[in-house]
Amino acid sequence: MIRELSASEFDRLGEIDRTERVRTGYRMAHGMLERMDVRWDSSNWLPTGPEHSVEHYVEFLTELHTLGSVTLGAFVGGRLVGVATWRPNLTETTDQLAFLHVSNGYRRQGIAHRLCDRLEGLARENGARSLYVSATPSESAVGFYKSCGFETTDTPHPELFGLEPEDIHMAKNLAG
Repeated sequence: MIRELSASEFDRLGEIDRTERVRTGYRMAHGMLERMDVRWDSSNWLPTGPEHSVEHYVEFLTELHTLGSVTLGAFVGGRLVGVATWRPNLTETTDQLAFLHVSNGYRRQGIAHRLCDRLEGLARENGARSLYVSATPSESAVGFYKSCGFETTDTPHPELFGLEPEDIHMAKNLAG
């Protein structure tokens, strides 16, 4: 089941197991994706702290919520196993897929695709011509977004690029 989360439910993010073992990553070099061997192991959320913590992301999602964003949760048996946030009006013609996580053990089951499809629907309803994502540079994240129709962009959003210069900045054309 997928439904909108209220701001009071954002702390349920801690139910998601974000652990991941990443051995292939990407970087942008001369406008092209360059594959590289990496050792990026993601641990589970910390309860508090400035980065990769439930506390940090509750604040992040709450801030986006005050800007009109919608956060969807995917549930299995009452447990939150996936979350995705749509941010309207990143620019005049572009909305943003601002946040997406699926719990370890529930990946590759179509949950992320269903969440992404729902966010794309919200962007289309909002009149957006494109949907933007700043993707973690892992093979799984970049591969997922490519499978959803996102392509690397030659013109990354300046603010998001400034915040996440190592990420792979991608966009999906919704106008066609």
